[in-house]
Amino acid sequence: MFQNTSLSTFLLLEFSDTRELQILHFSMFLILYLTIVTGNIFIISAVAFDHSLHTPLYFFLMNLAVQDLCSVSVILPKSMINFLLNTRHISYSGCVAQVLLFFFFLSSDFFLLTVMAYDRYVAICNPLHYEMVMNEQTCIRMVVTAWLAGLAYGVLHTSGTFVTPFCSNVVNQFFCEIPQLLKLACSDLHLIEFAVVVVSVAIGLGCCCFIIVTYVHIFTALLRIPSMQGRQKAFATCLPHIIVLSMFLFTGSVAYLRPTSDTPSYLDLIFTMIYSMLPPLLNPVIYSMRNKAIKKALSKLFSGKHCSLNMLSRLK
Repeated sequence: MFQNTSLSTFLLLEFSDTRELQILHFSMFLILYLTIVTGNIFIISAVAFDHSLHTPLYFFLMNLAVQDLCSVSVILPKSMINFLLNTRHISYSGCVAQVLLFFFFLSSDFFLLTVMAYDRYVAICNPLHYEMVMNEQTCIRMVVTAWLAGLAYGVLHTSGTFVTPFCSNVVNQFFCEIPQLLKLACSDLHLIEFAVVVVSVAIGLGCCCFIIVTYVHIFTALLRIPSMQGRQKAFATCLPHIIVLSMFLFTGSVAYLRPTSDTPSYLDLIFTMIYSMLPPLLNPVIYSMRNKAIKKALSKLFSGKHCSLNMLSRLK
């Protein structure tokens, strides 16, 4: 599938050549990674172990947490290893895998957020038919479709990126990012990836239009709810999704649609870090802060562990 075999390695962005600063960057990335992993594992554990959360909304939320966890695991560990070992190298196959997996999880995130908008639409606009429409088989099919669509996008973009030979192996980013790789192309074959991007933008806009129309119907239905308490409860289930979706679309659009500089740029680095790390970092916080059921499940989970530890200590 990938024809370029002239390069064996790529050189990623070097934050600093000072050893002390490299250790500092490693420590910062390690703290950030552990925070993201911990937050998303909490969400996954809460949904998996609390039977009251075995509903479509939390099933989708658990898959979102898995995708966020996987997306940062594709890029951050390699960067941390490079900081620790004072190197910039990533193998050609490693770069291909990074692009494929990162875009796979990123695209799956977006498709799943679209599915979640439909779930909220059915729950609020057709509550009497919710259990029939969003049954277990339908939810599984939706999630599988989101994952498969993300995989197809990952393969499509990776093929479009690596089909061309590269004139340089210096990537001005801390991981193999598609816009930075396309700048290294030394033939017009990069137009293939441009065509893929155009198609992707068209499909993305279609999903965005679907989400906007969905929420227009949702807010119209919310205004018809006579009870203020019922209206606030319904809105509370939509607000985290709106925040997460807006953050995802804004940061991703800025990072991928803005022109990248030809030299290492702090602005490029900042935007990349925002869209690749901010949503996985904040998603668990947003959903747990605005969701009493998640808080309750986490409280039960921790209290259960605490009780188990007390019992073990007494047995000893």
